Amino acid sequence: MPVQVAAFYFDGKTSRRHVVTLEVIGDMARIYSSRESPAEAELIERVCPITQLRVSERLSRAARKVTYPDGAYLEIQDQDAFAALLETTRHRDSLVVRMQQNWRATLAAAAALVILLAVSYLYLLPAAAGLIARTLPASVEQRIGAGALDFLDKHILAPTALPAAQRAAITARFNTLTAGMDAVEPIPPYEIVFRKSRIGPNAFALPSGQIVLTDEIVKLLNDDDAVMGVLAHELGHLQRRHLMRRLIQSSAIGAAATVLFGDVSAVIANIPTVLLDMKYSRDVEREADDYAIALFKANGMSRQKLAYVFEKLGEKEAAGGGVPPYLSSHPASAERVQRILNAQ
Repeated sequence: MPVQVAAFYFDGKTSRRHVVTLEVIGDMARIYSSRESPAEAELIERVCPITQLRVSERLSRAARKVTYPDGAYLEIQDQDAFAALLETTRHRDSLVVRMQQNWRATLAAAAALVILLAVSYLYLLPAAAGLIARTLPASVEQRIGAGALDFLDKHILAPTALPAAQRAAITARFNTLTAGMDAVEPIPPYEIVFRKSRIGPNAFALPSGQIVLTDEIVKLLNDDDAVMGVLAHELGHLQRRHLMRRLIQSSAIGAAATVLFGDVSAVIANIPTVLLDMKYSRDVEREADDYAIALFKANGMSRQKLAYVFEKLGEKEAAGGGVPPYLSSHPASAERVQRILNAQ
């Protein structure tokens, strides 16, 4: 005898509830009701292939539903009998539903999600940021750089106090060094911008090609070759588009909108935060160091002056002057200095 299941039937057109019995014969599901008195509603009888019915997932406190193709549905009243009926039809819940009912599978899925998010953050997001940075048109980088420099000039930087002759000499010498490097690998367009800083010695490269060099770091180093090392390092960041990649990573959604719609406002809005707390990864710093090392080598200069930059800043920190902004964003260590000095 077929398993019989008590249920309520709703036709999907009215709120009227019909008391019915559900049974399955072969591949057909049949519902029917009997009139117990003349005052009761009309007799219900319906037959439908089980392949056309959609069974809701199991929930601990809610009745299961069986939905027809036209929107009508059954609300199961006898859950045990319904489970037995499903067993006879070899019905299986979807994989997702089965996992939800299994606490081990749920924990495994949660762990897998955490791992996926970690891998995405550590590897996929940086890779995607690099790809987006390479595909952005130059006009977008120009707008981003202009917006960043405008913000800095209003809130952090001030007009340089370095003599014009000293600025011209620094620029001319670095232009000569980059000309020597151009035979090794292409030099990205750049412009050295001199500013006085309200937060101490610093230097950084903007996506638009400006390398901002502060009076304070020039005076602290007091060495032309060391200043060339700072500029070479920042040119490495510029050549590898590190700041652009960092901006994209920290505003991934806005960066995607920039690529799709050309709206750079979301990326520009994130620049102040990134510039004021710009801590590059160790791998990124190695890339910039390697670029500076190659530039010094191409021009026959001693790498000692490049290492001297971080040694000098480290001395300032050890003397109680606090962590210089350039040192906080470009962490100096004995290991890093030795790597610069021992590079082939």
